[in-house]
Amino acid sequence: MDLQEFVRILRNRWRIVTAITAATTLAAIVYSVLSPSIYASTAQLFVSTSSNQSAGELYQGGRFSQERVSSYRQLIMGDALAERAIDSLDLNVGPEYFHNRVLATSAPETVLIDITVRDTDPVLARDIANALAAEFIGMVAELETVTEGTPPPAQVAIVEQAAISENPIAPKRLANIALGFVVGLLIGVGLAIIRDRLDNTIKDRHTLEEVGEIALVGTIPYEKDRVKYPAINFSDTRSAGAEAYRSLRTNLQFLNIDNAPKVITITSCLPGEGKTTSAANIALVLAEAGHTVCLLEGDLRRPRVTKYLGLVQEVGLTTVLAGQATVEEVLQPTSVPGVFVIGSGSIPPNPSELLSSAHARQVIEELREQFDYVVIDAPPLLPVSDSAVLAKMSDGALMVVRHGKTKREELRRALLDLDKVGATILGTVLTMISHNAASGYEYSYYYESDTSLPQQSRAYKVANARSRGAEG
Repeated sequence: MDLQEFVRILRNRWRIVTAITAATTLAAIVYSVLSPSIYASTAQLFVSTSSNQSAGELYQGGRFSQERVSSYRQLIMGDALAERAIDSLDLNVGPEYFHNRVLATSAPETVLIDITVRDTDPVLARDIANALAAEFIGMVAELETVTEGTPPPAQVAIVEQAAISENPIAPKRLANIALGFVVGLLIGVGLAIIRDRLDNTIKDRHTLEEVGEIALVGTIPYEKDRVKYPAINFSDTRSAGAEAYRSLRTNLQFLNIDNAPKVITITSCLPGEGKTTSAANIALVLAEAGHTVCLLEGDLRRPRVTKYLGLVQEVGLTTVLAGQATVEEVLQPTSVPGVFVIGSGSIPPNPSELLSSAHARQVIEELREQFDYVVIDAPPLLPVSDSAVLAKMSDGALMVVRHGKTKREELRRALLDLDKVGATILGTVLTMISHNAASGYEYSYYYESDTSLPQQSRAYKVANARSRGAEG
Protein backbone atom coordinates (compact mmCIF):
# COMPACT_ATOMS: atom_id res chain seq x y z
CA MET A 1 0.00 0.00 0.00
CA ASP A 2 1.57 3.27 -1.14
CA LEU A 3 1.07 6.72 0.36
CA GLN A 4 -1.55 7.71 -2.21
CA GLU A 5 -3.69 4.68 -1.42
CA PHE A 6 -3.26 5.29 2.32
CA VAL A 7 -4.49 8.87 1.89
CA ARG A 8 -7.42 7.62 -0.18
CA ILE A 9 -8.42 5.20 2.57
CA LEU A 10 -8.26 7.93 5.20
CA ARG A 11 -10.26 10.28 3.00
CA ASN A 12 -12.96 7.69 2.36
CA ARG A 13 -13.01 6.20 5.86
CA TRP A 14 -12.47 9.33 7.92
CA ARG A 15 -15.70 8.77 9.81
CA ILE A 16 -14.37 5.50 11.28
CA VAL A 17 -11.07 7.11 12.29
CA THR A 18 -12.83 10.13 13.78
CA ALA A 19 -15.40 8.08 15.67
CA ILE A 20 -12.86 5.68 17.20
CA THR A 21 -10.45 8.47 18.10
CA ALA A 22 -13.22 10.54 19.67
CA ALA A 23 -14.51 7.53 21.61
CA THR A 24 -11.13 6.58 23.09
CA THR A 25 -10.26 10.19 23.87
CA LEU A 26 -13.61 10.68 25.59
CA ALA A 27 -13.09 7.44 27.54
CA ALA A 28 -9.67 8.69 28.66
CA ILE A 29 -11.18 12.01 29.77
CA VAL A 30 -13.96 10.29 31.70
CA TYR A 31 -11.49 7.88 33.32
CA SER A 32 -9.18 10.72 34.31
CA VAL A 33 -12.00 12.80 35.76
CA LEU A 34 -13.69 9.97 37.68
CA SER A 35 -10.52 8.29 38.96
CA PRO A 36 -9.58 9.39 42.50
CA SER A 37 -6.31 11.23 43.01
CA ILE A 38 -3.50 9.05 44.35
CA TYR A 39 -0.77 10.53 46.58
CA ALA A 40 2.59 8.97 47.42
CA SER A 41 4.85 9.46 50.43
CA THR A 42 8.32 7.94 50.81
CA ALA A 43 10.47 7.20 53.86
CA GLN A 44 14.11 6.19 53.38
CA LEU A 45 16.06 3.66 55.46
CA PHE A 46 19.80 3.04 55.75
CA VAL A 47 21.12 -0.47 56.39
CA SER A 48 24.46 -0.78 58.16
CA THR A 49 26.58 -3.41 59.92
CA SER A 50 28.36 -3.27 63.26
CA SER A 51 31.38 -0.97 63.31
CA ASN A 52 34.54 -2.60 62.01
CA GLN A 53 38.05 -1.23 61.95
CA SER A 54 40.01 -2.71 59.06
CA ALA A 55 39.36 -1.87 55.41
CA GLY A 56 38.71 -5.51 54.61
CA GLU A 57 36.17 -5.77 57.38
CA LEU A 58 34.50 -2.55 56.26
CA TYR A 59 34.24 -3.90 52.72
CA GLN A 60 32.81 -7.18 53.92
CA GLY A 61 30.34 -5.28 56.09
CA GLY A 62 29.19 -3.22 53.12
CA ARG A 63 28.65 -6.34 51.03
CA PHE A 64 26.77 -7.92 53.92
CA SER A 65 24.45 -4.86 54.17
CA GLN A 66 23.74 -4.95 50.41
CA GLU A 67 22.81 -8.63 50.67
CA ARG A 68 20.51 -7.88 53.57
CA VAL A 69 18.69 -5.15 51.58
CA SER A 70 17.09 -7.66 49.23
CA SER A 71 15.61 -9.63 52.12
CA TYR A 72 14.54 -6.50 53.95
CA ARG A 73 12.49 -5.35 50.95
CA GLN A 74 10.43 -8.52 51.14
CA LEU A 75 9.90 -8.09 54.87
CA ILE A 76 8.73 -4.50 54.46
CA MET A 77 5.99 -5.58 52.04
CA GLY A 78 4.97 -8.58 54.17
CA ASP A 79 1.94 -9.02 56.41
CA ALA A 80 3.94 -9.16 59.65
CA LEU A 81 5.19 -5.60 59.36
CA ALA A 82 1.78 -4.49 58.07
CA GLU A 83 0.12 -5.77 61.26
CA ARG A 84 2.62 -3.88 63.42
CA ALA A 85 1.94 -0.63 61.51
CA ILE A 86 -1.83 -1.18 61.76
CA ASP A 87 -1.56 -1.62 65.52
CA SER A 88 0.64 1.46 65.92
CA LEU A 89 -1.74 3.64 63.90
CA ASP A 90 -4.87 1.96 65.31
CA LEU A 91 -6.25 1.43 61.79
CA ASN A 92 -9.43 -0.56 61.22
CA VAL A 93 -8.06 -2.50 58.22
CA GLY A 94 -6.37 -5.81 57.56
CA PRO A 95 -2.88 -6.53 56.18
CA GLU A 96 -4.35 -6.97 52.68
CA TYR A 97 -5.04 -3.22 52.69
CA PHE A 98 -1.27 -2.71 52.34
CA HIS A 99 -0.71 -5.18 49.48
CA ASN A 100 -1.18 -2.75 46.61
CA ARG A 101 -0.23 0.37 48.52
CA VAL A 102 3.25 -0.38 49.85
CA LEU A 103 6.35 -0.69 47.67
CA ALA A 104 9.93 -1.18 48.91
CA THR A 105 12.68 -0.38 46.42
CA SER A 106 16.44 0.03 46.46
CA ALA A 107 18.99 1.15 43.94
CA PRO A 108 21.58 -1.45 42.88
CA GLU A 109 24.84 -1.55 44.85
CA THR A 110 23.40 0.63 47.64
CA VAL A 111 22.24 0.04 51.22
CA LEU A 112 19.31 2.47 50.98
CA ILE A 113 15.69 1.29 51.00
CA ASP A 114 12.77 3.52 49.96
CA ILE A 115 9.38 2.73 51.50
CA THR A 116 6.71 4.28 49.27
CA VAL A 117 3.05 4.27 50.28
CA ARG A 118 0.27 5.27 47.89
CA ASP A 119 -3.19 6.26 49.03
CA THR A 120 -6.05 8.59 48.17
CA ASP A 121 -5.43 10.34 51.50
CA PRO A 122 -2.03 12.10 51.47
CA VAL A 123 -1.93 12.29 55.29
CA LEU A 124 -2.62 8.58 55.69
CA ALA A 125 0.03 7.76 53.08
CA ARG A 126 2.61 9.72 55.09
CA ASP A 127 1.59 8.17 58.42
CA ILE A 128 1.71 4.60 57.05
CA ALA A 129 5.16 5.14 55.48
CA ASN A 130 6.59 6.53 58.73
CA ALA A 131 4.93 3.79 60.80
CA LEU A 132 6.35 1.05 58.56
CA ALA A 133 9.83 2.60 58.79
CA ALA A 134 9.68 2.90 62.59
CA GLU A 135 8.29 -0.59 63.13
CA PHE A 136 10.80 -2.11 60.72
CA ILE A 137 13.71 -0.86 62.83
CA GLY A 138 12.36 -2.82 65.80
CA MET A 139 11.64 -5.89 63.65
CA VAL A 140 15.20 -5.95 62.30
CA ALA A 141 16.61 -5.60 65.80
CA GLU A 142 14.57 -8.60 66.92
CA LEU A 143 15.44 -10.71 63.89
CA GLU A 144 19.16 -9.91 63.79
CA THR A 145 19.88 -10.28 67.54
CA VAL A 146 21.40 -13.72 68.09
CA THR A 147 22.53 -13.37 71.69
CA GLU A 148 20.94 -10.98 74.12
CA GLY A 149 23.29 -8.20 75.07
CA THR A 150 25.35 -8.39 71.89
CA PRO A 151 24.84 -5.88 69.06
CA PRO A 152 23.07 -7.26 65.99
CA PRO A 153 25.25 -7.71 62.88
CA ALA A 154 22.91 -5.44 60.86
CA GLN A 155 21.07 -2.34 61.84
CA VAL A 156 18.51 -0.07 60.16
CA ALA A 157 18.10 3.68 60.62
CA ILE A 158 15.67 6.21 59.22
CA VAL A 159 17.51 8.79 57.13
CA GLU A 160 14.44 10.58 55.73
CA GLN A 161 10.94 10.79 57.14
CA ALA A 162 7.93 10.66 54.81
CA ALA A 163 6.17 13.97 54.17
CA ILE A 164 2.72 14.91 52.95
CA SER A 165 2.61 15.04 49.16
CA GLU A 166 0.81 18.04 47.71
CA ASN A 167 0.66 16.81 44.10
CA PRO A 168 -1.01 13.54 43.17
CA ILE A 169 0.97 11.00 41.15
CA ALA A 170 -2.14 9.63 39.48
CA PRO A 171 -4.17 9.92 37.40
CA LYS A 172 -1.94 11.68 34.88
CA ARG A 173 -4.78 13.41 33.10
CA LEU A 174 -2.92 14.99 30.20
CA ALA A 175 -0.93 11.83 29.59
CA ASN A 176 -4.09 9.70 29.71
CA ILE A 177 -5.92 11.95 27.27
CA ALA A 178 -2.94 12.03 24.91
CA LEU A 179 -2.63 8.25 25.13
CA GLY A 180 -6.35 7.82 24.49
CA PHE A 181 -6.10 10.03 21.42
CA VAL A 182 -3.06 8.21 20.01
CA VAL A 183 -4.48 4.74 20.71
CA GLY A 184 -7.82 5.71 19.20
CA LEU A 185 -6.12 7.15 16.13
CA LEU A 186 -4.09 3.99 15.61
CA ILE A 187 -7.12 1.74 16.14
CA GLY A 188 -9.24 3.92 13.85
CA VAL A 189 -6.65 3.87 11.07
CA GLY A 190 -6.25 0.13 11.48
CA LEU A 191 -9.99 -0.48 11.31
CA ALA A 192 -10.26 1.83 8.30
CA ILE A 193 -7.61 -0.17 6.45
CA ILE A 194 -9.23 -3.50 7.42
CA ARG A 195 -12.66 -2.21 6.43
CA ASP A 196 -11.30 -1.06 3.09
CA ARG A 197 -9.63 -4.42 2.45
CA LEU A 198 -12.78 -6.36 3.35
CA ASP A 199 -15.05 -4.06 1.34
CA ASN A 200 -15.99 -5.81 -1.90
CA THR A 201 -17.91 -2.88 -3.36
CA ILE A 202 -16.63 -0.89 -6.31
CA LYS A 203 -15.14 2.50 -5.57
CA ASP A 204 -12.51 3.21 -8.19
CA ARG A 205 -11.49 2.86 -11.81
CA HIS A 206 -8.89 0.20 -11.01
CA THR A 207 -11.48 -2.12 -9.47
CA LEU A 208 -13.88 -1.57 -12.37
CA GLU A 209 -11.28 -2.41 -14.96
CA GLU A 210 -10.04 -5.34 -12.91
CA VAL A 211 -13.50 -6.86 -12.54
CA GLY A 212 -14.93 -6.22 -15.96
CA GLU A 213 -11.96 -5.34 -18.14
CA ILE A 214 -14.10 -2.55 -19.57
CA ALA A 215 -13.59 1.18 -19.79
CA LEU A 216 -14.97 3.73 -17.36
CA VAL A 217 -16.96 6.09 -19.57
CA GLY A 218 -18.23 8.54 -16.97
CA THR A 219 -18.11 9.43 -13.29
CA ILE A 220 -21.15 11.15 -11.79
CA PRO A 221 -20.87 12.92 -8.42
CA TYR A 222 -23.48 12.48 -5.73
CA GLU A 223 -25.90 15.40 -5.49
CA LYS A 224 -28.64 15.23 -2.89
CA ASP A 225 -30.92 17.22 -5.19
CA ARG A 226 -31.00 14.32 -7.65
CA VAL A 227 -33.20 12.27 -5.30
CA LYS A 228 -35.76 15.05 -5.28
CA TYR A 229 -35.13 16.42 -8.78
CA PRO A 230 -33.70 13.64 -10.98
CA ALA A 231 -33.66 15.70 -14.20
CA ILE A 232 -30.72 18.11 -14.34
CA ASN A 233 -31.22 21.61 -15.62
CA PHE A 234 -28.37 21.78 -18.13
CA SER A 235 -28.78 25.51 -18.51
CA ASP A 236 -27.16 25.67 -15.07
CA THR A 237 -23.50 25.48 -16.06
CA ARG A 238 -22.35 25.60 -12.42
CA SER A 239 -23.81 22.19 -11.56
CA ALA A 240 -21.24 19.47 -10.89
CA GLY A 241 -23.64 16.86 -12.23
CA ALA A 242 -24.18 18.78 -15.47
CA GLU A 243 -20.46 18.97 -16.13
CA ALA A 244 -20.06 15.27 -15.35
CA TYR A 245 -22.75 14.31 -17.88
CA ARG A 246 -21.18 16.59 -20.50
CA SER A 247 -17.91 14.76 -19.99
CA LEU A 248 -19.76 11.46 -20.33
CA ARG A 249 -21.35 12.70 -23.57
CA THR A 250 -17.95 13.49 -25.01
CA ASN A 251 -16.64 10.05 -24.09
CA LEU A 252 -19.67 8.39 -25.71
CA GLN A 253 -19.09 10.19 -28.97
CA PHE A 254 -15.50 8.95 -29.11
CA LEU A 255 -16.16 5.32 -28.14
CA ASN A 256 -16.22 4.26 -31.78
CA ILE A 257 -15.70 7.10 -34.23
CA ASP A 258 -16.26 4.94 -37.32
CA ASN A 259 -19.40 3.31 -35.97
CA ALA A 260 -20.67 5.46 -33.13
CA PRO A 261 -23.47 3.87 -31.07
CA LYS A 262 -26.89 5.37 -31.73
CA VAL A 263 -29.11 3.02 -29.72
CA ILE A 264 -27.79 2.78 -26.18
CA THR A 265 -29.21 0.63 -23.41
CA ILE A 266 -28.70 1.94 -19.87
CA THR A 267 -28.83 -0.75 -17.20
CA SER A 268 -27.39 -1.71 -13.83
CA CYS A 269 -26.85 -4.78 -11.68
CA LEU A 270 -29.60 -4.11 -9.14
CA PRO A 271 -32.24 -1.44 -8.42
CA GLY A 272 -31.19 1.74 -6.66
CA GLU A 273 -27.94 2.29 -8.54
CA GLY A 274 -29.03 5.34 -10.52
CA LYS A 275 -29.62 3.90 -14.00
CA THR A 276 -32.95 5.71 -14.64
CA THR A 277 -31.58 9.06 -13.53
CA SER A 278 -28.51 8.42 -15.69
CA ALA A 279 -30.63 7.47 -18.72
CA ALA A 280 -32.78 10.60 -18.44
CA ASN A 281 -29.82 12.93 -18.05
CA ILE A 282 -27.83 11.27 -20.83
CA ALA A 283 -30.77 11.95 -23.15
CA LEU A 284 -30.95 15.57 -22.01
CA VAL A 285 -27.23 16.19 -22.34
CA LEU A 286 -27.18 14.69 -25.85
CA ALA A 287 -29.99 17.04 -26.82
CA GLU A 288 -28.02 19.96 -25.39
CA ALA A 289 -25.40 19.26 -28.06
CA GLY A 290 -28.04 19.64 -30.77
CA HIS A 291 -28.97 15.98 -31.26
CA THR A 292 -32.48 14.59 -31.49
CA VAL A 293 -33.00 11.96 -28.81
CA CYS A 294 -35.72 9.47 -27.98
CA LEU A 295 -35.76 8.29 -24.39
CA LEU A 296 -37.43 4.87 -24.38
CA GLU A 297 -38.78 3.56 -21.11
CA GLY A 298 -37.80 -0.09 -21.46
CA ASP A 299 -38.34 -0.94 -17.80
CA LEU A 300 -41.81 -2.47 -17.98
CA ARG A 301 -41.76 -3.59 -14.36
CA ARG A 302 -40.87 -0.46 -12.37
CA PRO A 303 -41.06 2.45 -14.84
CA ARG A 304 -39.66 5.74 -13.57
CA VAL A 305 -38.79 7.89 -16.59
CA THR A 306 -42.26 9.34 -17.14
CA LYS A 307 -42.60 9.96 -13.43
CA TYR A 308 -39.28 11.80 -13.28
CA LEU A 309 -40.19 13.98 -16.27
CA GLY A 310 -43.85 14.47 -15.40
CA LEU A 311 -45.18 12.70 -18.50
CA VAL A 312 -47.91 10.15 -19.23
CA GLN A 313 -47.01 6.55 -18.43
CA GLU A 314 -50.25 4.75 -19.35
CA VAL A 315 -49.67 5.01 -23.10
CA GLY A 316 -46.32 3.96 -24.48
CA LEU A 317 -44.22 0.98 -25.54
CA THR A 318 -46.65 -1.74 -24.48
CA THR A 319 -49.42 0.10 -26.32
CA VAL A 320 -47.37 -0.08 -29.55
CA LEU A 321 -46.36 -3.70 -29.02
CA ALA A 322 -50.00 -4.61 -28.45
CA GLY A 323 -50.87 -3.01 -31.80
CA GLN A 324 -53.08 -0.35 -30.23
CA ALA A 325 -51.05 2.65 -31.41
CA THR A 326 -48.14 3.63 -33.63
CA VAL A 327 -44.75 4.93 -32.54
CA GLU A 328 -45.64 8.46 -33.66
CA GLU A 329 -48.82 8.40 -31.57
CA VAL A 330 -47.04 7.52 -28.30
CA LEU A 331 -44.05 9.87 -28.69
CA GLN A 332 -44.26 12.55 -26.02
CA PRO A 333 -42.37 15.80 -26.63
CA THR A 334 -40.72 17.58 -23.74
CA SER A 335 -40.00 21.25 -23.27
CA VAL A 336 -36.34 20.45 -23.98
CA PRO A 337 -35.85 20.80 -27.75
CA GLY A 338 -34.95 17.53 -29.44
CA VAL A 339 -35.96 15.23 -26.57
CA PHE A 340 -38.92 12.89 -26.97
CA VAL A 341 -40.07 10.19 -24.60
CA ILE A 342 -41.89 6.92 -25.09
CA GLY A 343 -43.26 5.75 -21.78
CA SER A 344 -43.62 2.15 -20.72
CA GLY A 345 -47.36 2.05 -21.14
CA SER A 346 -49.50 -0.23 -19.00
CA ILE A 347 -47.41 -2.71 -17.03
CA PRO A 348 -47.85 -6.12 -18.74
CA PRO A 349 -47.82 -9.58 -17.12
CA ASN A 350 -45.13 -10.80 -19.54
CA PRO A 351 -42.47 -8.08 -20.00
CA SER A 352 -39.73 -10.46 -21.18
CA GLU A 353 -41.87 -11.95 -23.95
CA LEU A 354 -42.90 -8.50 -25.19
CA LEU A 355 -39.38 -7.12 -25.24
CA SER A 356 -37.93 -10.16 -27.00
CA SER A 357 -40.55 -10.05 -29.75
CA ALA A 358 -39.84 -9.13 -33.37
CA HIS A 359 -42.23 -6.21 -33.00
CA ALA A 360 -40.04 -4.73 -30.25
CA ARG A 361 -37.03 -4.96 -32.53
CA GLN A 362 -39.00 -3.20 -35.28
CA VAL A 363 -39.91 -0.38 -32.89
CA ILE A 364 -36.25 0.15 -31.96
CA GLU A 365 -35.19 0.13 -35.61
CA GLU A 366 -37.90 2.63 -36.44
CA LEU A 367 -36.68 4.92 -33.69
CA ARG A 368 -33.11 4.50 -34.92
CA GLU A 369 -34.17 5.92 -38.29
CA GLN A 370 -36.00 8.89 -36.78
CA PHE A 371 -33.54 10.06 -34.11
CA ASP A 372 -29.84 10.70 -33.77
CA TYR A 373 -29.82 8.75 -30.51
CA VAL A 374 -32.16 6.30 -28.81
CA VAL A 375 -31.54 5.93 -25.07
CA ILE A 376 -33.25 2.92 -23.51
CA ASP A 377 -33.85 2.83 -19.77
CA ALA A 378 -33.72 -0.91 -19.13
CA PRO A 379 -34.41 -2.87 -15.94
CA PRO A 380 -31.57 -4.11 -13.71
CA LEU A 381 -29.78 -7.15 -15.14
CA LEU A 382 -29.58 -9.53 -12.22
CA PRO A 383 -33.26 -9.74 -11.17
CA VAL A 384 -34.67 -10.15 -14.72
CA SER A 385 -33.46 -10.90 -18.25
CA ASP A 386 -35.17 -7.92 -19.93
CA SER A 387 -32.02 -5.80 -20.08
CA ALA A 388 -29.99 -8.50 -21.80
CA VAL A 389 -32.68 -8.68 -24.52
CA LEU A 390 -32.71 -4.91 -25.00
CA ALA A 391 -28.90 -4.71 -24.95
CA LYS A 392 -28.73 -7.31 -27.71
CA MET A 393 -31.10 -5.21 -29.87
CA SER A 394 -29.15 -2.00 -29.31
CA ASP A 395 -25.68 -0.89 -30.36
CA GLY A 396 -24.38 -1.46 -26.87
CA ALA A 397 -25.04 -1.19 -23.17
CA LEU A 398 -23.79 1.22 -20.56
CA MET A 399 -23.50 -0.42 -17.16
CA VAL A 400 -24.34 1.94 -14.30
CA VAL A 401 -22.36 1.12 -11.17
CA ARG A 402 -23.12 2.82 -7.88
CA HIS A 403 -20.06 3.94 -5.97
CA GLY A 404 -19.69 2.07 -2.69
CA LYS A 405 -22.80 -0.10 -3.22
CA THR A 406 -22.42 -2.28 -6.31
CA LYS A 407 -20.41 -5.36 -5.41
CA ARG A 408 -17.69 -6.88 -7.54
CA GLU A 409 -19.40 -10.23 -7.85
CA GLU A 410 -22.65 -8.56 -8.87
CA LEU A 411 -20.89 -6.71 -11.66
CA ARG A 412 -19.18 -9.91 -12.83
CA ARG A 413 -22.52 -11.72 -13.03
CA ALA A 414 -24.21 -8.83 -14.84
CA LEU A 415 -21.43 -8.58 -17.43
CA LEU A 416 -21.52 -12.34 -17.92
CA ASP A 417 -25.26 -12.12 -18.64
CA LEU A 418 -24.60 -9.52 -21.32
CA ASP A 419 -21.77 -11.56 -22.76
CA LYS A 420 -23.95 -14.67 -22.98
CA VAL A 421 -26.41 -12.94 -25.33
CA GLY A 422 -23.63 -11.38 -27.38
CA ALA A 423 -24.41 -7.81 -26.36
CA THR A 424 -21.81 -5.09 -26.80
CA ILE A 425 -20.66 -3.50 -23.57
CA LEU A 426 -19.81 0.13 -24.22
CA GLY A 427 -18.46 0.81 -20.76
CA THR A 428 -19.40 1.65 -17.22
CA VAL A 429 -20.70 4.78 -15.52
CA LEU A 430 -19.77 5.18 -11.87
CA THR A 431 -22.53 7.12 -10.11
CA MET A 432 -23.16 8.80 -6.76
CA ILE A 433 -19.51 9.45 -5.98
CA SER A 434 -19.10 11.35 -2.73
CA HIS A 435 -17.21 14.63 -2.68
CA ASN A 436 -14.30 13.04 -0.77
CA ALA A 437 -13.99 10.17 -3.23
CA ALA A 438 -14.40 12.41 -6.27
CA SER A 439 -10.92 13.87 -5.93
CA GLY A 440 -9.52 10.45 -6.72
CA TYR A 441 -10.94 10.60 -10.24
CA GLU A 442 -10.10 12.69 -13.25
CA TYR A 443 -12.50 15.46 -12.31
CA SER A 444 -13.10 17.59 -9.28
CA TYR A 445 -15.85 20.15 -8.92
CA TYR A 446 -16.18 23.15 -6.68
CA TYR A 447 -19.33 24.69 -8.11
CA GLU A 448 -22.57 25.50 -6.37
CA SER A 449 -25.56 23.40 -7.39
CA ASP A 450 -28.58 25.35 -8.58
CA THR A 451 -31.92 23.63 -9.03
CA SER A 452 -33.76 26.65 -10.39
CA LEU A 453 -35.51 26.00 -13.71
CA PRO A 454 -36.13 28.26 -16.68
CA GLN A 455 -39.56 29.82 -16.93
CA GLN A 456 -40.45 28.04 -20.18
CA SER A 457 -39.34 24.55 -19.04
CA ARG A 458 -42.72 22.98 -18.25
CA ALA A 459 -41.39 19.39 -18.13
CA TYR A 460 -38.76 20.32 -15.58
CA LYS A 461 -41.33 22.09 -13.43
CA VAL A 462 -43.60 19.07 -13.40
CA ALA A 463 -40.68 16.75 -12.69
CA ASN A 464 -39.49 18.88 -9.82
CA ALA A 465 -42.99 19.05 -8.36
CA ARG A 466 -43.88 15.36 -8.71
CA SER A 467 -40.64 13.35 -8.64
CA ARG A 468 -40.10 11.83 -5.22
CA GLY A 469 -39.18 8.26 -6.15
CA ALA A 470 -35.98 6.43 -5.40
CA GLU A 471 -33.30 5.89 -8.01
CA GLY A 472 -34.35 3.56 -10.82
